[in-house]
Amino acid sequence: PAGCRPAGGAEAMSGAADRAQRLRMPKVRPDGLFDVTVTFLEMAARPARPLPHPPQGRKLTLIRAEQPPLHFYRYLYDTIGRDWYWIERKRLSDTALAEIICHPEVHIYVLLAAGVPAGFVEIDYRRLPDQAAIAYFGLMPEFVGGGLGRYFLEWSIDAAWSRGPAKVILNTCDLDHPGALPLYQKCGFVPVSQKRIVFDPVP
Repeated sequence: PAGCRPAGGAEAMSGAADRAQRLRMPKVRPDGLFDVTVTFLEMAARPARPLPHPPQGRKLTLIRAEQPPLHFYRYLYDTIGRDWYWIERKRLSDTALAEIICHPEVHIYVLLAAGVPAGFVEIDYRRLPDQAAIAYFGLMPEFVGGGLGRYFLEWSIDAAWSRGPAKVILNTCDLDHPGALPLYQKCGFVPVSQKRIVFDPVP
C-alpha cells in the first residue's frame, strides 16, 4: 500500500505490560495528520541459510487461506494492525478488497499456534518475474515477543522466493514496532530508499 505497511511481527519487547513501551508516538501535525518516514527494503538473492525451524515446544501450523472470506481477512488485518496504524485496507470497499485478496497471484498464509490464529503474511506475486512483495506481515498482539517473529519472517521470505522473483521487497515506517527494521535487516533485507509522507490516521 502507499505509505506505510507496519509489521507487528517484530519482537523487541514482550508481554502485555510492555505494550505501551513498544508503541511509537507519531509526529502529529497541527492539522492532526502524521509526519511519517517510510523505508523501502529489498533482497536481491535468496538467503543462504538452513530452512527456518519453529521454536521448540510450539504447536505451529502454516496454512494458505485461499479465497478468504472478507470478514476473516478483516479480522486478521484489524487485530494485528490495530497498534500499528494499519488502515489502508479499512478504507477499501468489499469489492475492492476482494479484488486484491482473492487474486490468484496474491497468497495469504495464516500462522496457527495450537489451532489459534497467531499471525498472517500476504505475499503479492502480481509483478513476477521482476519482484515478489511481502505486502503485510504481522503477529497477533498476544504472540508478539514470544519467539515467533523471526521464524515466521524467514518462512515468509522463503515462500516469497519460491516463485523465482528477481528480488523480494517490503516496506516499513516509523509507526512500526521499533524492532521491525532491525529484524528485516538481520534477515537479509537492505534499505534502498526512504520517503516522507503525510499520513491520515482516520480510517
